[in-house]
Amino acid sequence: MSKAFTREPEGAPGDEGDEDDVAPPALPTGTKNYLTPTGYARLRGELLNLLDEERPKTVEVVSWAAKNGDRSENGDYLYGKKRLREIDRRIRFLTKRLDIAEVADPSVHHGRDQVFFGATVTYANADGDERTITIKGIDEVDSLAGEVSWIAPIARALLKARVGDEVALATPGGVERIEVVAVSYPRPLG
Repeated sequence: MSKAFTREPEGAPGDEGDEDDVAPPALPTGTKNYLTPTGYARLRGELLNLLDEERPKTVEVVSWAAKNGDRSENGDYLYGKKRLREIDRRIRFLTKRLDIAEVADPSVHHGRDQVFFGATVTYANADGDERTITIKGIDEVDSLAGEVSWIAPIARALLKARVGDEVALATPGGVERIEVVAVSYPRPLG
């Protein structure tokens, strides 16, 4: 039987069905895609790197591998094509997100004690345990660095609060009262 009529198992290197497996984080309906200038620059840099360096190198490898004959058993070709799909998917995602991005510079609030987008906030719970977070855009958040998206429940609870304010945070265990201890913003450049 010809290989053309056999079915490869799902997840095989040449599988085209993985196109939409990874959905981008959803934005709430009717909201803007806020990004800090740093986050915008990082995402734009990633897009340009993919377009100018990664994709051309991968196309070159796939083109070379395609010339080597039997593509069905050619690892360079199969994995190169898969990598090309991943790169193209990321390029589409970044392009869409950057097109709708609303860059909000948090440094305009430097010196203020009210919580807005881009603020680094220290808050304390009822037990006096303090925690510090930075409120950023959904596409630039690094949770390991203490950053949260502006749509996260903790950020929503803190937005517009001032130092000394007590706000209610809805948690799975019930409503928790937290107090804003400190608010800071990056210094303006220039």
